[in-house]
Amino acid sequence: ALVVLLAYVGAFVPADAATIGPIDRIFTRIGAADDLAGGRSTFMVEMTEAAAILHRATPNSLVLMDEIGRGTSTFDGLALAWAIARHLLSHNRSHTLFATHYFELTQLPQEFAQAANVHLSAVEHGDGIVFLHAVQEGPASQSYGLQVAQLAGVPQPVIRAARKRLAWLEQHSADTGATPQLDLFALPSDPSDDDAAEAAAPAAPSALAEALDAIDPDS
Repeated sequence: ALVVLLAYVGAFVPADAATIGPIDRIFTRIGAADDLAGGRSTFMVEMTEAAAILHRATPNSLVLMDEIGRGTSTFDGLALAWAIARHLLSHNRSHTLFATHYFELTQLPQEFAQAANVHLSAVEHGDGIVFLHAVQEGPASQSYGLQVAQLAGVPQPVIRAARKRLAWLEQHSADTGATPQLDLFALPSDPSDDDAAEAAAPAAPSALAEALDAIDPDS
């Protein structure tokens, strides 16, 4: 996007040569921020901006979308990201860079010849990782969330606990063959956790809750 802006104002671009076609608009859906004054959650802001892009982008528009669908449940987010990417390909047909961690979206090039998968390369050294910042063809083979958390300074006990939990989740998924949809903060119950069943049981309604439910705000 910055290269396009530089080219269109007549400035030099960081390349030996550049051929840039007609671009009428640049749309971006990047970052995560809510709108407390407007009463909008982070996910509502994300969807509002995505809707504006889907309604206004043209075949000559440059569209940058980053991690669409992360503010809701896993399956809802995946479904929305897939549908938005597919709409951009089939209807808007814009020049689009769509960054995502949903590996399922890497199947879209099988349906749309104009789509392609690329990823940024990285090299692991023991428990560490080095990002090479080199664009390579094809989807990424894995995610590096735990390594990034370690680089950010997350305490080692937390990293070790996360590795154990990740291994359990992967094994659980492999054993069942399917994982039910979870909400944003839920995890599948661990059979070894004696408190899991009790924690998952719905709480008995209190007298206060019943009184609040009986109130008619329109009366």
